Amino acid sequence: MRLFIRIVKIVFATLLVALVGLGVWLYVAPPQLLRVGSGYAAKIVCSNVFLAGRNDREVLEVDVQAPGHPLLRLMQVSVDRAEKRVHAALLGFLAGNEAVYREGLGCSVTPDGSATAVPRLALGAARPVDQTILWPDGGKVESDPKIAAVLSDPAVTGPGMRAVVVVRGGRIVGETYAPGFSRDTPLLGWSMTKTVNAAIIGTLVRDGRLSLEDKGLFPQWKNDQRADIRVADLLAMESGLAFNESYGTVADVTRMLFLEPDMANFAADQPLEADPGSRFNYASGTAVMLAKLWMDRIGDRAVALAYPKKALFGPLGMRSAIMETDASGTFVGSSYLYATARDWARFGLLLVRDGMWNGSRILPEGFVAQMHQPNRTSNGRYSKMQTWLPGGAAGIPADTFILDGHDGQNVIVIPSLDLVVVRLGLTPDWLSYRPTALVTAIAKTTAAP
Repeated sequence: MRLFIRIVKIVFATLLVALVGLGVWLYVAPPQLLRVGSGYAAKIVCSNVFLAGRNDREVLEVDVQAPGHPLLRLMQVSVDRAEKRVHAALLGFLAGNEAVYREGLGCSVTPDGSATAVPRLALGAARPVDQTILWPDGGKVESDPKIAAVLSDPAVTGPGMRAVVVVRGGRIVGETYAPGFSRDTPLLGWSMTKTVNAAIIGTLVRDGRLSLEDKGLFPQWKNDQRADIRVADLLAMESGLAFNESYGTVADVTRMLFLEPDMANFAADQPLEADPGSRFNYASGTAVMLAKLWMDRIGDRAVALAYPKKALFGPLGMRSAIMETDASGTFVGSSYLYATARDWARFGLLLVRDGMWNGSRILPEGFVAQMHQPNRTSNGRYSKMQTWLPGGAAGIPADTFILDGHDGQNVIVIPSLDLVVVRLGLTPDWLSYRPTALVTAIAKTTAAP
């Protein structure tokens, strides 16, 4: 009996030592996967609290934990509203990471605990929208009953839908919102941000400050074949650079977004795997490099940070649009733009009208056309200009191109029908929803007498 008790004590002591050792290891040197998770939790909660005005508990439970990796269910967050910071950690104290809010620039993950000092961007007082004038000049909407019937079908709008806006002939002809969301709620576009980032580049091309043929783009590329990479290669996702876009683990994309304070230089440091222009590889790192490139061309950091509003958001009336930066102050042109569904629709309207707005050319002639021209190496799946192509899907016109973001964010642009469909939500890939049925049903109402 004594021997048994002694064995039990030894086993118990061993387990206790092992648990203490595990705890110390997780606290002192946590696995990167855990810090990716805490960075993701901190970032999503921070942006939705300080930009969208949502409840932090709801965001953690609904946006972060419910659809995500099982480990995210163990994440706890604390929100410092005075300092406008969010801390997230496993069980509240392990593998911590933070995000900080900066006025006019949204939230940035600060994996090393600090963020570069950047100028505050004045948001300015929002002028009231005249509700007697039709959108986009005002806020008035005249809905088409046929469109309303389509949008009333949950099977068509899809699980997790938060907003749908339909623009036809330059006017909103239908919209719907999930409970808790409205026309005033800024929503994250994820990778739809890439196309907005491309449009910002377009304004610099228009003004002769940047060329799609420019090479020698980053100092670390100076002495090797990466010097041959053109701006056009980055835009077409044909740079030849190594970059792992796999989610759910510690890949290049998750490391960049949640563990790297200087995302652009992390992406630019990647080696060349193929000749520039010879291989399609969808990589969020390319869009962040493009953001750094156009910001560096502008030069003055304060001017560059204010440029999206001056060159694009202001002229289009996208009052809600906030593009967020990384901790170093570079816009995360791959992933982080918040805007209301109506403001995403404004951007879609710019594209469906070939880069024109109220008679002024915002994007250079021929620029939008490259958004529905396939690149050389994706077998027709991806365009030359940061958009996806439907590849002849039944019922969708051939000139259609798509802004496609993580978890079910879409702006579908169909120039031949003068039609834009915005669909935003929280719809993970495992739900297998695609907006094809929604777009097809809306297109049929356009063609119907």
